[in-house]
Amino acid sequence: MRFGIIGGTGFYAIGEAVETRSVETAYGTVLVDLTPFGGEEVAFIARHGREHAVPPHQINHRANIAALRALGVERILASAAVGSLNSSIQPGELALPSQFIDFTHGRTSTFFEGARGQSPFGDSPSVRHVDMTEPYCPDLREAMQRAGRFLEQALHPSVVYVCTQGPRFETPAEIEMFRRLGGDVVGMTGVPEAPLAREAGLCYAALAVVANYAAGMSQEPLRHGQISSHMAGQVAVVKRVFADMIAAWKEPPAPSPGAGRCGNCAATGDAE
Repeated sequence: MRFGIIGGTGFYAIGEAVETRSVETAYGTVLVDLTPFGGEEVAFIARHGREHAVPPHQINHRANIAALRALGVERILASAAVGSLNSSIQPGELALPSQFIDFTHGRTSTFFEGARGQSPFGDSPSVRHVDMTEPYCPDLREAMQRAGRFLEQALHPSVVYVCTQGPRFETPAEIEMFRRLGGDVVGMTGVPEAPLAREAGLCYAALAVVANYAAGMSQEPLRHGQISSHMAGQVAVVKRVFADMIAAWKEPPAPSPGAGRCGNCAATGDAE
């Protein structure tokens, strides 16, 4: 199975599932829909659960990534609802994160816990340091950009994603700090999802839907209900980009020895 999809706020299914599989992992059980999509079978996980019952800081990212890996998924496409920190990135537009800044805390962010546990990946070392120079797979990002060329709304090809802890929204002072640090959009779920995919050796890219301006950039108070409503209207657009990308996907050239499947998403690192 080449592709897995992780759906964020408002994105709870990709179609009529042929099978819903309960995948047991060392980190918990995950419900995965196996669905025809983009011309092939795709594994789908609703990040917040089908009823949006799991808040950002309690998502079991390790179980989600481990379940997709156990099903043989090679590449993950993820959706995300974000707020804009950048006046040139407007609500209703799309963006492809190319870097992230992590402001989360207390989340289990690695599979490799040293003496506390064995590696989940066979003979891999129990301590590993993975390269994050390219946090999001450039091949997948480029393919999604091509798939989104014919959309009516703008698709920003390279933005810096700031991940906060949640579930509260950020203060205007925090948003100003994130802007000064170079952030473009802000969300609550992209980390540790992206680094865990890297550790698991899976190529990963996210498509962000800009649902609102962040705190302090608008006079309107932020409400999750409004964001969910906005996202519901954008799910069809995200599905179209994902489906067109998968249907047109061609394997990139073989990476050099020691590199990952796309030449960047490598689960490589220095063991200690």
